[in-house]
Amino acid sequence: MTIIMKFGGTSVGSVAAVQNVHKIVKERLDKAPIVVVSALSGITDALIKSAKDAEQGRIDDSAIRKKHNDLLKGLGLDDGLVDDELSELLEVLKTIAEEGLTKRSLDHVQSFGERMSSKIVAAYMTKKGMNARALNSYDVGLVTDSNFTEAEIDSCSYENLKKNPLLKEKGIVNVVTGYIAKDHKGDITTLGRGGSDFTAAIIGAALDAEEVQIWTDVDGILTSDPKIVKNAVTIDEISFEEAAELAYFGAKVVHPKTIIPATENNIPVLVLNTHNPSHKGTRIVKSARDAEHGIFKAISSKKNVTIIRIVSSRMLGVYGFLAVIFDIFRNHKIAVDMVSTSEISVSVSVGSKDDIGPLIEDLEKIGSIEVRKKRAIVCIVGKGMKNIPGVSGKIFSVCGDEKINVEMISQGASQVNMGFIVDEGDADRIVVALHRELIEKRR
Repeated sequence: MTIIMKFGGTSVGSVAAVQNVHKIVKERLDKAPIVVVSALSGITDALIKSAKDAEQGRIDDSAIRKKHNDLLKGLGLDDGLVDDELSELLEVLKTIAEEGLTKRSLDHVQSFGERMSSKIVAAYMTKKGMNARALNSYDVGLVTDSNFTEAEIDSCSYENLKKNPLLKEKGIVNVVTGYIAKDHKGDITTLGRGGSDFTAAIIGAALDAEEVQIWTDVDGILTSDPKIVKNAVTIDEISFEEAAELAYFGAKVVHPKTIIPATENNIPVLVLNTHNPSHKGTRIVKSARDAEHGIFKAISSKKNVTIIRIVSSRMLGVYGFLAVIFDIFRNHKIAVDMVSTSEISVSVSVGSKDDIGPLIEDLEKIGSIEVRKKRAIVCIVGKGMKNIPGVSGKIFSVCGDEKINVEMISQGASQVNMGFIVDEGDADRIVVALHRELIEKRR
């Protein structure tokens, strides 16, 4: 049996952080850990900027080079450890300057963050007497489609990882790159921001791990974003369903896709703090206890949301009209967050990062369209909400007291969450008010 330990960018972004990672892993060697790492904090953004600058003819990798070399020096490691990756990066940037930037070349550029951090972490562990080695995830079996920057895992990955002999060797701590993979053509892909969590969960599922540990910079999953709610506290235990809803609707501690392989294989996920390793953090399991103080467990918000309202009298009494609408969204590869329907209208919410211009043009062929931007989804989660009378009344009473207009309402099919949309400018205020009334007053 093994455990998977994923360390994020802030957990490997400094000399002290890498030293702490070594200590944490060393204390768990009896669990046969496999370590998954992100790029150093800030490096992925720096790599993206370098790629965009290269497209404009400006080639400069000095900041990226300096951060890694400073870390190598601080850890007492060979200053040439990542020279091969830095040289390759420079060549890729030169190619972008000549041929232009594509999603394919952008993924290639982004991959260097994890490729360098894994080598540094493994080298430091080796220096400190641990038998460690760096592995690229694509070299041990992680395969995706060719949807660059947001690639989807190919199902063959699970069998590839399960059979790979490198991951089965005893007495070796494998330090594996998160976030990156390769498609069937051998081109490097990325899994989307935060994808290192997903990598860890996939490896955990493939190897039937005892648990997946997500090491970050907070004490687990909190009852709300501590940057918004000062009185937010750590949730001891939460279900896969509850965690999935929170992750999808704004909670940033765990990548939403992480929950999928963990759920399917019933592998517990622990969210722990690298800087406070003695804290028990949050345990995500198949069936969690209800909240200790009342039925509400957590509140999150997702900003930069756009509402699209489609109105058409042709919907009245006609079957299949919704299928037509969602086929249009599918054709434009735009995901829908929430849906609300009436006899002649459908309202949906989408993320603002999507280019909805072409989508709107196609939707206008079937009805009149209204677009409302700068909205936010507020999500209240708690397994105890299921079939409890008066839940909606409590929530919207708080909205009324705060004089905040609610535009769309949706209750998840799992009945562990309720979501609604407000003006983005009201999001933080209603989250604070709901947390105070639904969670803090019931402690």
